[in-house]
Amino acid sequence: MPKKKKTTNKSQWKNAAWEGRFSEAADRDAAAFTTSFAFDRVLFPYDIQGSIVHTEGLARAGLLTASEKRSLISGLKKIDKEMRAETEAGLANRMLVDEDIHMHIERRLVEKIGAVGGKLHTGRSRNDQVALDLRLYLRDETKRTLEMIDLLQRSLVLRAEAEIETCLPGYTHLQRAQPVSLAHHLLAYFEMLERDFGRFEDSLVRLDESPLGAGALAGNSFGIDRMANARALGFSTVTANSIDTVCDRDFVIEYLGASATLMMHLSRWAEDWILWASTEFGFIELPDRLSTGSSMMPQKKNPDILELIRGKTGRVYGNLMRLLTLLKGLPLSYNRDLQEDKEALFDTVETVKSSLWMMLRLTNEVEFKRARMEAAANEGLLLATDLADYLVTQGLPFRQAHRVVGKIVAQSIKTGQAIQEWTLPTFQGFSPLFKADLYDRLTLKGALQKKGGIGGTATRSIKSALRKIKKRW
Repeated sequence: MPKKKKTTNKSQWKNAAWEGRFSEAADRDAAAFTTSFAFDRVLFPYDIQGSIVHTEGLARAGLLTASEKRSLISGLKKIDKEMRAETEAGLANRMLVDEDIHMHIERRLVEKIGAVGGKLHTGRSRNDQVALDLRLYLRDETKRTLEMIDLLQRSLVLRAEAEIETCLPGYTHLQRAQPVSLAHHLLAYFEMLERDFGRFEDSLVRLDESPLGAGALAGNSFGIDRMANARALGFSTVTANSIDTVCDRDFVIEYLGASATLMMHLSRWAEDWILWASTEFGFIELPDRLSTGSSMMPQKKNPDILELIRGKTGRVYGNLMRLLTLLKGLPLSYNRDLQEDKEALFDTVETVKSSLWMMLRLTNEVEFKRARMEAAANEGLLLATDLADYLVTQGLPFRQAHRVVGKIVAQSIKTGQAIQEWTLPTFQGFSPLFKADLYDRLTLKGALQKKGGIGGTATRSIKSALRKIKKRW
């Protein structure tokens, strides 16, 4: 039986920021359990950005000499360069010697410029520091998300413009319902993304407040100009209440909520295309380079990217519920539970960006099988509603028209003869209101062009929608 490893109380990091209060070093297990450096390191550019602005604010308040200010800013810029080089070299987490990114930067600063580095934390707590870092990070990532949604929308518009005349079945209950233009179908995804775009864009309004200067929870005691610091960081204003500031994560929840809705839309879209790529539908051909095969069945071509987008949607939902659950019982103000917000956020950001990117690749490169789509639209009884609409134009109330056409459908199924092949006398046997112009409605093109109102599938409606979309850009 192997011997148990001997435990030790040796601290994982030597100089904890609070060591003056304690008589013994942090237990190694406790230190490992509480560290966040492995994942919050991603915040380093924002921590350094905020620290430089805070340094300038300390100097304006007369708390630093010009020489000390220069030394601090120079040291911070060197750390920024050092950490970027570590990231590029893949050495980001080679040593977990600090509790979090904030203490790592402070420790490195003191090592580089001496004791004056300890002045950086004057009038600032890690509580308002991390709130600032998260807002700066999320502001950048929200803008990147918006850019990627926009790229995907533009791709949809380009594909839609080329497919206005392509017809396929529209579905309800996953049953063929009425013929629609492929362009119209693609623009449905565009509208989903447009609402997503609005949600992310709107969240930037509430992100536009600087928490710097809120301190641990009660503000700062040094007369630091919060508004000047806020403007230097690109914020329009500052948060209004220091207690709320340090424990507010609504802005993270907003991003996660908008992401959950976006992923739901991408998942529905992915589900459509997974079906369309199947032999049973045969509406699309995915590029080989964006598909996978089977380790056992040589004939297989699998839509794994689409399936993963569908699967990753649940992951984003989980991250949203994780943070909502985290926050629901927290008393004011800051609690260490909030350390658990970051992994959920960082994971969601990367999941959303990668899903948008892969959906963009697929949209750009997918091949639409136009002939198969049109053949499917011509099969069955997709024009039954148009027959009912025709009778309505002849003066018959819709409910009666529906009943008449229901009998026509039953007869078509019974005889196996498509209604497009029926003679006029056969139709008139069901209603004398049928006239020769009926046959103008019994074509895919004729059926589509009748749907010419705003939001319809007629060519003129689609072109009008495209013009309006392009005006937004």
